[in-house]
Amino acid sequence: MNKSLKTRLICWGIPLAVGGLSALLSGGMDSYAVMNQPPLSPPGWVFPVVWTVLYLLMGEASYQVLTSGKDPAAIRKALIAYGVQLALNFIWPLLFFRGQLYLTAFFLLLALWVAILVTLILFSRIKERAGDLLLPYLLWVTFAGYLNLGVFLLN
Repeated sequence: MNKSLKTRLICWGIPLAVGGLSALLSGGMDSYAVMNQPPLSPPGWVFPVVWTVLYLLMGEASYQVLTSGKDPAAIRKALIAYGVQLALNFIWPLLFFRGQLYLTAFFLLLALWVAILVTLILFSRIKERAGDLLLPYLLWVTFAGYLNLGVFLLN
C-alpha cells in the first residue's frame, strides 16, 4: 500500500472511529423512536447512513488539507479546528441520547456549528475543495439543530 493511500485511509478512519465510538457509548438510536419529534424528522435508519457519508467527507477534507503542501502553520491551525469540531461531534450524542439533556445538547450543537464553520473557512483557505467537502456537514448540523430544538420543546 502506498503512503498516499495509507494516509487517506487513516484520514477517513479517524472521523468514522469517532462517530462509531460515540454512537456505541451513547446507546444508539433506540430512544429516538419513542421521542415526540418535530415535523420533517427522518426515520431513524437515515441517521447512520447520512453520518457515514459525512464522516467520509470530513476525512477526505482533512486528507486534502494535510497533503496540500501549503503553509505547515496554516495546516496545523486548520487541523486543530478540525479536532475541536470532532470532539464536539463526539460529545453531542452522549448528551442527547445517553443523558437526554436536550437543551444542553442544543447549545453544544450551536458550538459545533460554529466550530464546523471555522474549520470550513480554514480548510477553504488551504484548499477550496476541502472546504466544499464540509458544506454538507454544516447543512446537516443545521438541520440537526432544528430537530434537537424540536425534541427539546416536544418532550
